[in-house]
Amino acid sequence: MERPELIYFIGIGGIGMSGLARYFRRQGATVAGYDKTPGEVAAQLAHEGIDVSYSTDPRNIPGEFRVADPAKLLVVRTPAVPLDNPLIAYWEQRGAVIKKRSEVLGLVTRDRRTLAVAGTHGKTTVSTMLAHLLTQGGVPCNAFLGGISTNYDTNVLLNTNAVLNVVEADEYDRSFLALHPADAVITAMDPDHLDIYGDAEAMYRAYADFAALVQGRILVHRRVMDRLRQHVTNLRDAVPYGIDEVDGPHAEHVAVGDGKYHFDLVLNGTVLRGLTLGMPGRHNVENAVAAAAMAVHAGMNPEAVRKGLASFQGVRRRFEVRARTSKSLFIDDYAHHPTELETCIRSVRELYPGRTITGIFQPHLYSRTRDLADGFAHSLALLDELILLDIYPAREEPLPGITSAWLAKRIIGTNTTLCTKEQLVPLLKARDVDILLTLGAGDVDRLVPAIATMLNANP
Repeated sequence: MERPELIYFIGIGGIGMSGLARYFRRQGATVAGYDKTPGEVAAQLAHEGIDVSYSTDPRNIPGEFRVADPAKLLVVRTPAVPLDNPLIAYWEQRGAVIKKRSEVLGLVTRDRRTLAVAGTHGKTTVSTMLAHLLTQGGVPCNAFLGGISTNYDTNVLLNTNAVLNVVEADEYDRSFLALHPADAVITAMDPDHLDIYGDAEAMYRAYADFAALVQGRILVHRRVMDRLRQHVTNLRDAVPYGIDEVDGPHAEHVAVGDGKYHFDLVLNGTVLRGLTLGMPGRHNVENAVAAAAMAVHAGMNPEAVRKGLASFQGVRRRFEVRARTSKSLFIDDYAHHPTELETCIRSVRELYPGRTITGIFQPHLYSRTRDLADGFAHSLALLDELILLDIYPAREEPLPGITSAWLAKRIIGTNTTLCTKEQLVPLLKARDVDILLTLGAGDVDRLVPAIATMLNANP
């Protein structure tokens, strides 16, 4: 794509926006941007030399941008920022080209072969794992990730010798339909973002449209394959993957030992025996199958998979152990959909049988809480104790009657406590917790350091 000289990001602190900001700065563009509130990612961008403002006053835009010829400037916005933001109005008046983040990422994917990872859950882990395998396996890539890789402490991997892109393909706002994938993975298609799609069928059709964009191979989780085929008339080169008895890449002889998963990996008739995955969770064995199969398809030597998987340290807020004492284990996870919550809680039970699990959950979005309430009630009931925080609104205004108290009434069979963020740490201090989980996609992660400090102070 043609590189603009100046790029201004509205919502630069977002995980996807910040990755693009870093990419274009590496390409030689001058980059600046706005974000609503200070955060760790935005602070890192500022430390790297990118001008970040938290004001919507156009006078805080760097002078170089305000006086520039609009033809030499690109403005990138995220759908998370309302269209009535004064900065959007300013750039419209200036006559600047304004593109959504998904459009710009789509242009980047035209540059070189792109491996795209889609799915209502699992996509961040699979794309990060795939990028790590390729990097360790000698296949240089650029990677645009939806989380912070623990191995590399960043959400974007940039390599001047890159021969391909690894991209997380986000279904929110149908963003993934702007991409140009050569090959793809689809990890899951559980109903979500119904505020965008209206109903599950519309979301399934969007995934079908995404699959139709893929030029080469599509690895599809075996639970998804039948539904995808219902919506795609000609599903080219689609291969299922999973655990056991799958006519495609799969793991077998899966066993748990020392808090890790051990398994054999079957790829195109090749069997890699005795692999170890450092990232816990049976679902992550499936994620490893997808990442390894796609990495080998992209040119990685199968024998390099063993070392790559063993050295993979995971993704921040994906089953991330934050404190371990003689009394307690504290795990932080991004799970915010009923299926993700159930997967996380069952993984903890498998790894640590017989122990008492207390979960702190912050629902994300009023609409998601309303639309998936029965699923949340089922998943959260798998906990021994639940501490339920207020709903994190993100981009939404409150919906009448949809509150955490409303959700709590639907959860049967577990001891539930309603709590504010301010009350949380004092509440935990007064309790003896065995295994503690923080769960959610809002700002619950900002409480995690204080919780870890509190637990470590009482070993």
